[in-house]
Amino acid sequence: MGKILKRLDWYIIKKFLGTYVFAIALIISIAVVFDFNEKVDKFMTNEAPWNAIVFDYYLNFIPYFANLFSPLFVFISVIFFTSKLAENSEIIAMFSTGMSFKRMMRPYMISAAVIAIVTFILGSYVIPQGSVTRLAFEDKYVKRRATTSARNVQLEVDSGVIAYIERYQNYNHTGFRFSLDKFDDKKLISHLTARSITYDTTSTYKWTIRDYTIRELKGLKENIITGTQMDTIIIMEPSDFLIARNQQEMLTSPQLSEYIDKQKRRGFANIKEFEIEYHRRIAMSFASFILTTIGVSLSSRKVKGGMGLHLGIGLGLSFSLILFQTISSTFAVNGSMPPVLAVWIPNIVYTFIAIYLYRKAPK
Repeated sequence: MGKILKRLDWYIIKKFLGTYVFAIALIISIAVVFDFNEKVDKFMTNEAPWNAIVFDYYLNFIPYFANLFSPLFVFISVIFFTSKLAENSEIIAMFSTGMSFKRMMRPYMISAAVIAIVTFILGSYVIPQGSVTRLAFEDKYVKRRATTSARNVQLEVDSGVIAYIERYQNYNHTGFRFSLDKFDDKKLISHLTARSITYDTTSTYKWTIRDYTIRELKGLKENIITGTQMDTIIIMEPSDFLIARNQQEMLTSPQLSEYIDKQKRRGFANIKEFEIEYHRRIAMSFASFILTTIGVSLSSRKVKGGMGLHLGIGLGLSFSLILFQTISSTFAVNGSMPPVLAVWIPNIVYTFIAIYLYRKAPK
């Protein structure tokens, strides 16, 4: 019996993973054709070389797209393969040998674990490095994504030192209405205001301040210093607050964690997209287990309508999960919802759906 079950385990694992890879290959082939058809005019207009299109863009686009929609591929694979088993009465045959539904789930969970681990490693370490090349290609030949300005920038540049820039323009590296406050034990000891501040791109952290006024506070005494221009070192640079579109996709998970911690320490608030990306990589990997459970529970029963009905329900659930994740992430970026909660709410909801369907599955 143990030998038969072991063979069945390997049979299910091979079929599951094989169908998963086949689904990815099929859907990505279609996605590449549509993407190329949509962007070919821009490729030609901007004279993108063919080797860059193939190796810099599409070679990095394929794993990015595959990982992004991995939950969908998992669901399709489970529904497709398990529905065929049910239609051929193979599941009934398994149950007739004394195998429980819980026992049958074991090879599915092993396969889901393999996919989850691979998905996490790719999403956290491999794909971000490829995204650097892919996004640089898009920036050059498709659409510029660079951020050219920023407003209401406030961050801690040193211990007890808060900088504020009302408006910053990257084309001339100049910020307007600048202020720098220094605190000692929560007491303001120096307040600098300036009409403008310009970053020296030839030197790290070097800024030129123009039309400035410095108020130095010592107890009840106040000393005022004014000037037209002064070079100074301020531990900040434009990259700290000029965030390009999709910049978070170019950072590995350790780099994301370090960046988030650094910006939080400095009091920079515009990091929700980075936090969402960090938690999303973990949540998307975990979703493999949830969707596998839902898929097996739905398609293991032989019903009228067969695979078509199961695929329809499965596609609806998987697309609704992806839509749910997108909507909740938008609430986190534009609202007050914590990023970790926004990312995990869809998984929590679908976990309850998975538990319900698992209990209703044929035993």
